[in-house]
Amino acid sequence: MKFFIDNIWLILLALLSGGALAWPALSRSKHAVSTLQATQLLNKGKIQVLDVRAAEDFAAGHLRSAKNIPLKDLSSRLGELDKSHAVLVVCTSGVQSARGAAQLNKSGFADVYSLDGGFTQWQTQGLPTAK
Repeated sequence: MKFFIDNIWLILLALLSGGALAWPALSRSKHAVSTLQATQLLNKGKIQVLDVRAAEDFAAGHLRSAKNIPLKDLSSRLGELDKSHAVLVVCTSGVQSARGAAQLNKSGFADVYSLDGGFTQWQTQGLPTAK
């Protein structure tokens, strides 16, 4: 017990640093997928790619076979998506796609994934894009 009392600051520092290291994994969306996981989903087929960026950003480059529905229009255009297929939601950095994925989940879509790191990460990895 004396050891703990004498070293309380070191113990607290160790717990705090461990928590800081674990935070990114804990705060990640439960439906976020890496570029590798997204590629595997795309290769299996039967997944829709939904790009929630603005039309100008989409026109500059996007994932192959992606459908563009800006996030602000998503609630009014849900009918354009098939609920029987999984959906991979993509944005620039992964923040807006997480919001879009949450919106789709609330609307009854069962299999929804958000691309972690977004289109920027996809391009950084050198994965195929379309214009």
